[in-house]
Amino acid sequence: MKKMKMFGLLLASVMLMLTVACGNSSKDKESTDDKAPATATETKTETKTDDTAAASDKKIVLGFSQVGAESGWRTANTKSVQDSAKEAGFDLKFSDAQQKQENQIKAIRSFIQQKVDVIAFSPVVESGWDTVLKEAKDAGIPVILTDRAVDSTDTTLYQTFIGSDFVEEGRSAGKWLVDTYKDAKEPVNIVELEGTTGSAPANDRKAGFDEVIAQNPNLKVIASQTGDFTRAKGKEVMQSFLKAHKDIDVLYAHNDDMALGAIQAIEAAGLVPGKDIVIISVDGVHDGFVAASEGKINFIVECNPLLGPQLMQAVRDVYEGKEVPKRIVTKEGVFTSEDAKRELPNRQY
Repeated sequence: MKKMKMFGLLLASVMLMLTVACGNSSKDKESTDDKAPATATETKTETKTDDTAAASDKKIVLGFSQVGAESGWRTANTKSVQDSAKEAGFDLKFSDAQQKQENQIKAIRSFIQQKVDVIAFSPVVESGWDTVLKEAKDAGIPVILTDRAVDSTDTTLYQTFIGSDFVEEGRSAGKWLVDTYKDAKEPVNIVELEGTTGSAPANDRKAGFDEVIAQNPNLKVIASQTGDFTRAKGKEVMQSFLKAHKDIDVLYAHNDDMALGAIQAIEAAGLVPGKDIVIISVDGVHDGFVAASEGKINFIVECNPLLGPQLMQAVRDVYEGKEVPKRIVTKEGVFTSEDAKRELPNRQY
């Protein structure tokens, strides 16, 4: 009986110890379980904060392919893009195509491989872009056109086009000429220095000009040839015009640099630019305004190259998923020789 009593006491002691042990184990586990979610929450919060900071610190990477450096206008345009990108805090990947479409296509494909955030470019010519633009679209990289357009029928391949209305520039040149020669009874012979063959400004400036001068049958374009938007080529082509035609009344140049080259050829031929041959030009760069203020260029249609600020705003909007207009037109003016004299001190390019 004593043995049984002792055995019972021993069994009770063991049970009590087990209960305490289980209670402690359960409590410890409960504490651990309570603590684990708190740690996970803290870690998640820290990660989220780090991600937000990283996103806000991330620079927008912009790939930009420029036509080249064929003129004073283009140089000013490039500087505007580079300065504006720096001011906006963007990481600019810049490529000079040297007026070759194949170089621009290579640059765009390189931007795609680098996984830039946005691609912008000023196309050398209008046609032949669909394939590479589809590659950019498939890669999820938005594209912005600057200065020059493309003739693709698929407008989903680019977000917007920022630049001048080249047709209207041609019309402005034509309107001034029609008004200047409204009383002419004799034929007025015009030679035309076109921009790069196949480029949007060359095509459109010619179309707008031809549309307007058709109002006066006395205004006749007797020769038209590309000068590739360069001063050297403008001089060369004008020399050939002067040899082939002794009765040139007007020169219409698609940009100032070609007009400036033509002025050299006209002066070398013993003629007075602005008097013996009336000169109309497009752009409005500093050197063009100097020539206009001297009476060597009679009329300038402005084409504003300072597109950088507008481009950077469009890049930011596109990157942030905001809707942008499909067409953004720059503001521009027209200038006679007298206007050029007054405006010359204010020219920024």
